[in-house]
Amino acid sequence: MSKKHGKHLPGQSNEDAVTDGPDRHLSARARAPSTALWAGAADAIAGTVPAALGGHSGVKILAAPGIVTVEPGTRVDLAAIDTDADGGLDKAWAKEALAGERDRISALQERLYAERARSLLLVFQAIDTGGKDGTIRAVLKGVNPQGCTVTSFKVPSSDELDHDFLWRYHAKTPGRGMIGVFNRSHYEDVLVVRVKNLVPDAVWQGRYRLINDFERLLAESGTVVIKFFLHISKGEQKKRLEARIADPEKHWKFDPADLVERKSWDAYQQAFADALSRCATPYAPWLVVPANHKWFRNYVIARTIADTLEAMDPRFPRAKTGIADLKVPD
Repeated sequence: MSKKHGKHLPGQSNEDAVTDGPDRHLSARARAPSTALWAGAADAIAGTVPAALGGHSGVKILAAPGIVTVEPGTRVDLAAIDTDADGGLDKAWAKEALAGERDRISALQERLYAERARSLLLVFQAIDTGGKDGTIRAVLKGVNPQGCTVTSFKVPSSDELDHDFLWRYHAKTPGRGMIGVFNRSHYEDVLVVRVKNLVPDAVWQGRYRLINDFERLLAESGTVVIKFFLHISKGEQKKRLEARIADPEKHWKFDPADLVERKSWDAYQQAFADALSRCATPYAPWLVVPANHKWFRNYVIARTIADTLEAMDPRFPRAKTGIADLKVPD
């Protein structure tokens, strides 16, 4: 056995071994013990205690009228939910009202960011052309990008596949004070994975429970989770695909594989219905948004986000005493 790395035989003390330099183990022991290091970080650690433990638990998701909230323990019938529903709203009025809801979101997001105690996670799922990108652009326009992150989940990389299926999603959840947006999400692992038979049935079947546990962990750690399913009809998808084909400036958004995926429409509807039914919980409800009318979709989602942020009631931190009396020197 080489002695150049300070290795020693069983029964031989480290002091008897020959090394090229100072004993790294001894120098490590000379530093403060790990328990002392933890104690020294007490203030920082205390600051990460979930806000839910500080009186902020039980924030209710306030879905706007026209949105269908999936009740926990019930079976979703997507065919029974009208994708053309518009809540009886006037299109011109809703477009104008959207600007007001965006202003509310921006103002409340500033308070959330300043408070730095909780976070908000917005999950968007839909079939192809369902409107995830357009919704995110329309609803979050004007929000300070410093306080908002958007993550689009594509086909997992080899590194991501080397970890558990939730690993890549957990790494992108919002930190305290942030709004996080998932364009597609952890539900892909019970949707596309299921429809395309990428894993055995027993694997994706077990993931519903793990997803519920994951979302409960987020909720109990101070993250409010809102999940939107953008519900469009098969006829509406056909119109949107044809519009992309007809417009050269939209060709970049069109993938011929979308036409292949369209053949699995019924299988995807069943997969969505199962995911909504099995993962609708009091702490992370599923909201089904009739989404054939983009103007209606945008307004009700923006109002839901604004109302929920208002229910969270984020507060600006208390200012240091005496600031109002300070004078800025010339």
